[in-house]
Amino acid sequence: MFAFPTKSWAALALTLGISSAAMAADPEFDKQQLRSHIKTLASDQYGGRGPLTQGETLSIDYIAKEFAKLGLKPGNGDRYLQPVPLAKVTADQAMTLTLGDLTLTNGSEFTARTQQITPRIELKDSPMVFVGYGINAPEYHWNDYAGLDVKGKTVVMLVNDPGFATQDPAHFKGNAMTYYGRWTYKYEEAARQGAAAALIIHQTDAAGYAWGVVENSNTGSKYTLVDANNNADELPVMGWLHQSAAQKLFKQAKLDMDALADAAAQPGFKAVPLPGKANLRFDNSTRMAESHNVLGLLPGGETPEEVVMIHAHWDHLGTNESDGHIYNGAIDNATGVAGVIELARVLSEQSRKHPFKRSILFSSFTAEETGLIGASHFAAHPTVPNSQIVAFLNIDGMNVDNALDYILRYGDGVSELEGYLQDAAASQGRKVKPDPRPQAGLLYRSDHFAMAKVGVPGLLFMSLGDNDPDYIPHRYHKPADDYNPDWSLEGMQQDLSLMAIIAARLANNGDWPKWLEESEFKKRRAQDGRQ
Repeated sequence: MFAFPTKSWAALALTLGISSAAMAADPEFDKQQLRSHIKTLASDQYGGRGPLTQGETLSIDYIAKEFAKLGLKPGNGDRYLQPVPLAKVTADQAMTLTLGDLTLTNGSEFTARTQQITPRIELKDSPMVFVGYGINAPEYHWNDYAGLDVKGKTVVMLVNDPGFATQDPAHFKGNAMTYYGRWTYKYEEAARQGAAAALIIHQTDAAGYAWGVVENSNTGSKYTLVDANNNADELPVMGWLHQSAAQKLFKQAKLDMDALADAAAQPGFKAVPLPGKANLRFDNSTRMAESHNVLGLLPGGETPEEVVMIHAHWDHLGTNESDGHIYNGAIDNATGVAGVIELARVLSEQSRKHPFKRSILFSSFTAEETGLIGASHFAAHPTVPNSQIVAFLNIDGMNVDNALDYILRYGDGVSELEGYLQDAAASQGRKVKPDPRPQAGLLYRSDHFAMAKVGVPGLLFMSLGDNDPDYIPHRYHKPADDYNPDWSLEGMQQDLSLMAIIAARLANNGDWPKWLEESEFKKRRAQDGRQ
């Protein structure tokens, strides 16, 4: 067992004006319970927890039963589950991409998929153009599409944003990726511009992960929400190019790829047409079905309509349909789900002694790995109004090893929740350490970001290899992300204690943490009267 540090819980009680008698017994996080949850969720029986598989049925049943066993109320009316209508789209991998005279091999040199609900995608004799970073950002006075008509064309672009390339903190955000550097944004903007295809050039440093992550994440079945037009407005071809394949493309065009990349990072860059045409055809099989988010509610005693959310996505990459490899996702994110269940146990036990003023909603969403799909559905169809959600605490991979003298902070000067993190860490005698890989854009890569888009501020708790350098290159999004009985789990206990301090404070103090930097998130929150 690992208890809250006594000074932390006592200080919290004093801050909240709660009698020491009411909070005399320090809540404890049970290492064996954590171990059992992780081992079960990351077992081969669950098949990698792919949405719309038997692994989903097992996962959501497990989480819902744990919530019910802890006495949580259903979080969606009288149900623990929130249906998420989506499509499972599987592209035939026997595809070949030709770029001019260059023929590329699927998987090793490129990937391609679509979110359109259609039996066939055909890119035929599409003109190609290099559009730098593929960014249109008025607040940075930047538009790679200025004066350019790319309707029906294939746009080729660099990953990340110009700030990373220049390392100038006055240029975008320097080394720290902005949302404009994320692949999701690049595809969205290419679709708005009317492009037929977007090919993002992968570079390991700029992307924050190796090519293997791209290949594993884009060559199997993918999931998407479906609109009334069967996603006809989505980008037809969402592609990646291996860096070596991109170099061949530019060499074919008699262009210096490195020199063009340098130029693309400077203001005033003009897009460069590429000779030759792009051709690609692949068939899709589509299965329409319902996936599910899981929601359990701990009602508040005074202002139950105001809600603090504690969250971890339950899904992972499932089982590879071609080679049978199971992607069990033990750290990403069976540890997070285990943490949410254990936080629910500890906080509900504390609530029985002294109810929290606000409600706490424990959630576990589907299809995060495919693009925050379950979170996006919840944000669009919340079970409580978004204007009533105080904050969103999101766990996406936990420290399974020994306790540390620091906690990671993702983002800097983003919201007042950073102060909550600072205070909770100090109460544990820990320091706050800035994101060691801001170029990876982790602030935009997990479920809290879907909630940020509707104005809800959040904190990301993620430990993906910060104290284990082997994890990212050898286990992240790979079959090797398996449960290990040798894990000490002391880091999990330590971080869950910190999260409980933050959650309890938010659930009792009546504050509405504000966005600090100017953004669409801040504007949205202001519309709700919470900024």
